[in-house]
Amino acid sequence: MKLRPLADRVVLKQEEAEEKTAGGIFLASSAQEKPEIYEVVEVGPGGMVDGNEVTMTVIAGQKVLVGKYSGTKVKLDGVEYTIVKQSDILAVME
Repeated sequence: MKLRPLADRVVLKQEEAEEKTAGGIFLASSAQEKPEIYEVVEVGPGGMVDGNEVTMTVIAGQKVLVGKYSGTKVKLDGVEYTIVKQSDILAVME
């Protein structure tokens, strides 16, 4: 099954948390801090949203920074995705 976002929505997949500290200590999964960096999986077509023309500026494969509590979490085929509006993306990582 595949997610296809509508309008100005973007489907993201969260980066994996670090399993080891800089000093070499392995962390339990409950102690790992999840980064707020995501990979763009799918991008909606844009278009008219609330009477305004929205042009999509992110593309699949880019790494982006998103606010901690942004979006809607969805689990599909055992993989967790986050769906956000393009305006919820804070920055593109380069």
